[in-house]
Amino acid sequence: MAKKLYRSIEDSKIAGVCAGIAEYFNIDPTIVRLLAIFLLFAWLSSAIAYVIAWIIVPKAPRAEAAV
Repeated sequence: MAKKLYRSIEDSKIAGVCAGIAEYFNIDPTIVRLLAIFLLFAWLSSAIAYVIAWIIVPKAPRAEAAV
């Protein structure tokens, strides 16, 4: 089964984009969030990229409750 990028539902701070990227690459979400903040201050275009990812990347499917 192929890996898919989703916005995180459980570990979301703003939109779940950074947490979703961290889950995809299996790294700590704090590292991705710090990198995103650095990029935001370094280049304003990274804020635009974040908003575009917020719109395009779907939310993670909710786990079905086992009966």
